[in-house]
Amino acid sequence: MPVSEKMRGFSTRSSWIRKMFEQGAKMKAEFGTENIFDFSLGNPDVPPPQQFYEILRELAADTTPGVHAYMPNSGYPWVREVIAARMSAEQGIPVHHSDMLMTCGAAGALNVLLKSLLNPGDEVILLAPYFVEYNFYVDNHGGISKVVKTDDQFNLDLAAIEEAITRKTRAIIINSPNNPTGQIYTQESLMALGRLLEEAGARLGTTIYIIADEPYRKIVFEDHTVPSIFKSSINSIVLSSYSKDLSLPGERIGYLAVHPELVDKALLLDAMTLATRILGFVNAPALMQRVVARLQQVSVDSSIYERRREKFCSLLQDAGYTFIPPKGAFYIFPQSPIADDVRFCSLLQEEKILAVPGVGFGLSGHFRLAFCTDEKIIERSAAGFARAMKNTRP
Repeated sequence: MPVSEKMRGFSTRSSWIRKMFEQGAKMKAEFGTENIFDFSLGNPDVPPPQQFYEILRELAADTTPGVHAYMPNSGYPWVREVIAARMSAEQGIPVHHSDMLMTCGAAGALNVLLKSLLNPGDEVILLAPYFVEYNFYVDNHGGISKVVKTDDQFNLDLAAIEEAITRKTRAIIINSPNNPTGQIYTQESLMALGRLLEEAGARLGTTIYIIADEPYRKIVFEDHTVPSIFKSSINSIVLSSYSKDLSLPGERIGYLAVHPELVDKALLLDAMTLATRILGFVNAPALMQRVVARLQQVSVDSSIYERRREKFCSLLQDAGYTFIPPKGAFYIFPQSPIADDVRFCSLLQEEKILAVPGVGFGLSGHFRLAFCTDEKIIERSAAGFARAMKNTRP
């Protein structure tokens, strides 16, 4: 058998989004792309800002000797400096470039961080529903995932989190705005989480870190804002990418920053810099570092996503679905009208609608719809959603 048993098991657990992608490809070949309503993938389709193309052309033409040479594994200091300045404004706490690393996207940032934090058997709390690959990233570095459900509004359930904490708890990963729910955690709840983890750490003689994954920070609706994680706890690390706010997922460019007052900060930063090298990333893409450094005050037009959100919420409401309108990101996570969310997604497929069952995000009984697709596709899907709902009723 050429594939390890672990990877075979992982393939089964991670297959829902990939399965829907493959099913969508077959359906598009059979019925025509224009006749399939594909809401399965969170692949941003809003084009990057025009400035991106202008800066990319300019920098690609640079033939200065050494422009494509090795750099510090943590990234260009001057790039980190401009990102730190922006983060200082976002977090309300001064961030220095030495508190940061450039990474190969948010996924690279998480793996570098978990490699540096975890001893074998250490536990990381994941909040369901969650991005499925968190599980695998934790396992990559010898950790164990402990899944805790959020409340019925997809907010933090502090009592459930407290119950899950043990002497082996090393960190909790939060994702706000959230994939798949679009929920944004409030500053009050994050402050309460910070106090809870600090008290638990003091009681258990350990430090429990808040890891904030924030790729959707700039995609928010109705004047909602994303609170500061650094104001919630000194034991916090923020990571992000430019995959969503600049629509550059294929360029694999991101960053992470530790709280400036984090204890033993230098040790952790040194470990993450080493992890960047020995995990094989070596450094974040050089050209993209130089590009994004000049785009710190630029983002995609999130009003496009907001219009789609309104259309989707309206048609789902008209068809009788129960859901919480997302405050950010580009997903809706409605309740399945039947308990079996996998079965309901099959009913949607009969209407040529592709959705991902909630079990793929650690919370069954729901399904995810990604609205990074043309508004006309959303509009034309309305009748199919209504028929699928009707077919669940006696």
